[in-house]
Amino acid sequence: MNRPIYVAATRQHVGKTSTSLALLRGLQKRFDNVGFIKPVGQQSLTVYDEDEAGKKLKVDKDVVLMKEHFGLHHLRYRHMSPVLIPKGYTKDYIDGKITLQSQKECVKYAYDCVSSSSSVVLCEGTGHSAVGSIVGAGNAEVASWLNADIVLVANGGLGSTFDELELNRIYCQHHNVSVAGVIVNKVKMEKYDEIKSYLERALMRNNIPLLGCIPDRPFLGCPALADLERLFDGSYFVSGKAHALRHYTMSDINLVASSLSVFLKMLRLRPSRTLYICHASRNDVLLGFMGEYQRRKNFPDGKRLEAALIVCDGNELDSHIIDMMDVKSDDNKPPILVVPQTAQKVMEQIYSFTPKLNINDISRVGTAIDHYESHINFDLLLQQTGNTVTSSTSSTFSPGQQEVDKEEEQIMARVAT
Repeated sequence: MNRPIYVAATRQHVGKTSTSLALLRGLQKRFDNVGFIKPVGQQSLTVYDEDEAGKKLKVDKDVVLMKEHFGLHHLRYRHMSPVLIPKGYTKDYIDGKITLQSQKECVKYAYDCVSSSSSVVLCEGTGHSAVGSIVGAGNAEVASWLNADIVLVANGGLGSTFDELELNRIYCQHHNVSVAGVIVNKVKMEKYDEIKSYLERALMRNNIPLLGCIPDRPFLGCPALADLERLFDGSYFVSGKAHALRHYTMSDINLVASSLSVFLKMLRLRPSRTLYICHASRNDVLLGFMGEYQRRKNFPDGKRLEAALIVCDGNELDSHIIDMMDVKSDDNKPPILVVPQTAQKVMEQIYSFTPKLNINDISRVGTAIDHYESHINFDLLLQQTGNTVTSSTSSTFSPGQQEVDKEEEQIMARVAT
């Protein structure tokens, strides 16, 4: 039986889920049935249990993404997400209400169920190697339970990247877990060859190969309006919900504090896809935005207005303005998101926000998979983790750039300037 491939990160926001998505698709090209398990999760979604009609389960959100996107119908949700750590879990563990042995048995049983119907199993950890250690279920500990080597994912760089990798390697070594290889993400294109060369040589001091070096793809860090709707508690679309999966760059956020005439001029001069923020008292801005959107709705592609408006302090929004908007809006209605927070709070939260991949954002998920997969050396990965290809559809490592979709071209044209 092939050994599990366990993916962990050096810290938050380094692209571990994007890497796992690419690894899963690459493995599906080489194995007949690929399993997936997130042994310990934190953020959950509710799904229906496949074994008991009508019963609901809470499972890690990444499990939902993997199972639904890749059609892993040979697996059961309950086995893919055996341990969740909700609020209060840590205190219950310290109080003795949850035991290390019960967690270990739960993870091992779930893994056995997944592996029994899979040629190889991809395990995605939670955060860096020590996350979960307070309940005895850090990534290194869990990998040791499953007799798995770890693949570490880090942000691209040299000195700081190697420092983080070394801290995680030592922690893994403490639990008798080997690091099978490293994948570095978000490497700046102008430093790509340099970082790749030096990092490969530095890692080989500990006989650890560089399995992948992923160039930065700014589009993957662009939030969709749906991400912002989830970010702000109590927010809702009063118009244009059909555009919830439209993405915006952080460089194109504009706080509207000018007169209406200046705002309308801004709408016509600035890039079409711009995110504007205004206060709920600015009825003139709201009406001007809706009017300009309607004026350009029949323009040819590239000329239509693709801007969005976030209305802050939404509790103060004029009811007459709300009546003019249709919540059940179609593609021709402008996207307007109302949030209860102040403009200052909204700006702070957006700039500090890192959007996560989810099952609904098909465009960004697909782009991430295409981009990451093409820069991972799967032959070396399988060799390092002790796995043998079992499918006749196997393919070899062929790094190269993938075509970007139309939406990304529009967004990144603005970023480049």
